[in-house]
Amino acid sequence: MAENEFIQVKNITKSFQNKGKSHLVLRNINIDIYKGETVAILGQSGCGKSTLLNIIGGFEPASGGQIFLDGEEVTKPSRKSVMLFQNYGLLPWRSVLKNVELGLENSNLSFSERQDRSVKYLKLVGLEDKVDYFPRQLSGGMQQRVAIARALAIEPDLLLMDEPFGALDTFNRYYLQDELLKIQSREKTTILLVTHDIEEAIFLSDRIIVMGKDPGHVQREIAIQEYKPRNRSGDAFQYYRKIIFDEFHLNHESPPIEFNI
Repeated sequence: MAENEFIQVKNITKSFQNKGKSHLVLRNINIDIYKGETVAILGQSGCGKSTLLNIIGGFEPASGGQIFLDGEEVTKPSRKSVMLFQNYGLLPWRSVLKNVELGLENSNLSFSERQDRSVKYLKLVGLEDKVDYFPRQLSGGMQQRVAIARALAIEPDLLLMDEPFGALDTFNRYYLQDELLKIQSREKTTILLVTHDIEEAIFLSDRIIVMGKDPGHVQREIAIQEYKPRNRSGDAFQYYRKIIFDEFHLNHESPPIEFNI
């Protein structure tokens, strides 16, 4: 981990106007993220986690506070960060290869360089044999892998992920979580992940930012000390799961659970 913060979220607040009244969505959010980390923002619906992700990416202005990425203030979207959503956003009339090349078309790369880089990242997600396919010919899991390849092909400093696997079935979700760990290990990309899935946050993250709501605020930071890849059924995994459940007051009627770590 680098000594200096790669991303600094400083005193971010966000308000929306509704029928002439101001509604406070985020209050005094302060987060530091280091280069190469995977950090999950975990919270219930309505806590403002997706709004915060959009502000960090420069897609939405804050009402107060500042965002810094690698020492530069974020005021608008840039190629330094890219957003990955759960709806894959693939263009149906373009092949898999042409979808991945899409983010490179306004770059200084030549045609052959764009193609070579796109193939490289399609190989990274295991789809090098599907370059000529169209989205309709792929499963949901494959389409999301194309979207991941497209995002990585830009070679961003920061990958922002908003519930990226939420629309997938359990088996595809687990598979892509495993693949994301492998990709992050190779590419060392800094990842900021928004999720409401406790198990996903524990499995993927180095740290979890637990957000409370009304208005959205940082409730707690939890460092996950367990090695990767993690055993979803192991004692350590269940230990962190219980910590988070307790934080959300979801298991007050359950008997105490003891874990051996």
